[in-house]
Amino acid sequence: MPITYKKLFALLEERNISLYRLKADKIIGTATLDKIRKGGGHIDTRSIAAICEYLGVQPGDIMEYEPEQKSAE
Repeated sequence: MPITYKKLFALLEERNISLYRLKADKIIGTATLDKIRKGGGHIDTRSIAAICEYLGVQPGDIMEYEPEQKSAE
């Protein structure tokens, strides 16, 4: 998946906030939580906006694009 949430994990760790707290505080739902944890699937922009509002950050502060490595054939 070319979109990663490594920045989100680092930010949450820095602020001592768990992904489960985002769920408990009703910022994201269970399905979104699973997608972020597993690094797969598409995350709705409303969920991204809710996370950004909750943390007081911009989308680029929680996610980044990492191009997939192309294998030489």
